[in-house]
Amino acid sequence: MKKIINWTSGLFKDEIGSPSSKRFVGIMCAVFLCITMYHNSFSTVETAPSSDLVNAVALLAFGCLGLTSVDKFTKAKKDVKETVEV
Repeated sequence: MKKIINWTSGLFKDEIGSPSSKRFVGIMCAVFLCITMYHNSFSTVETAPSSDLVNAVALLAFGCLGLTSVDKFTKAKKDVKETVEV
């Protein structure tokens, strides 16, 4: 159980180990988007959310998670520069 809790808390941390708001927002948007899509498969067309709203949440999720991956690569380049300079 402790491994699961550590793994889950690690999802929301960046490479340094500090909490990352981009990861939190991206993962929460993805989770709510999946819940919304699942709920819409059983609901009528009248109660479905706007397609623009769904697209906005999807873009926010992809954008946040994409920025998180860019940070990971730029961190690796900074580490390589620091080790070369030393």
